[in-house]
Amino acid sequence: MIKHIDLGSVLRGTVSERYTNLVTRPTGHAVRGAIEQIMRSIDSATLTVIDFSHVGLLDFSCADEIIAKLLQRYDARHHADAPETAYFVFRGLNEAHLEAIEWVLQHHGLALVAEPLDGEAHLLGDVNDDERAVWQVAWRLGAASFPVVAEHAGIDASRAEWALDQLYQRRLLRREADRFVAVRPES
Repeated sequence: MIKHIDLGSVLRGTVSERYTNLVTRPTGHAVRGAIEQIMRSIDSATLTVIDFSHVGLLDFSCADEIIAKLLQRYDARHHADAPETAYFVFRGLNEAHLEAIEWVLQHHGLALVAEPLDGEAHLLGDVNDDERAVWQVAWRLGAASFPVVAEHAGIDASRAEWALDQLYQRRLLRREADRFVAVRPES
C-alpha cells in the first residue's frame, strides 16, 4: 500500500491556512504529530510518500522535529520495537529543503530516500560507500538477493549482506523472503 502525505496540506491543516513554510520547532512538532496520527491509522505494510512540493522554506529546527524524530521512530537501530511495516520516500525536495535535511540527517546518523524535484531518487544522509552501492543496485534491479546485489555492486558477499541489513533496519529497503526490495512508489 502507498500513502501520500502532502506536507503543505498538513501544515495548513495543523497550523494555519496561510502557512507554506516550515519554521519553528512548535510548527514542526505539530506537523509531525499529524503525520504520526496518519501513520497510526495504517495497519499494513505501507510506503509513505511525504511530499514537500508545496512547502517553501524548511528550517533546521523543523527538519529536526519532523524528519529526524520521525525516522528515528521507525529505525530499528534506534528502537527495538520499531514497526517493520513503515517505509518512507521524501518527494519534491528543493534546494531550500536540502541543506537543513542533510544537516539533520548527518547530525543524527540517519538517511532517507529522496526524490528531488529535478532529479532521480537517491539516498540522502549518513550512508557509507557500501550502503550507497548496494542501495543503488537494489534500486536499479528493483529486488535481488544479497549475492546478486554483491555481484552487481562489486563487493564481497559479507559486506553486501551487512550493508543490506543496515539499510533494512533503517527502512530504506524491504525484505521479501530472501530478496531485498528497493523502497520506491512503484514497489
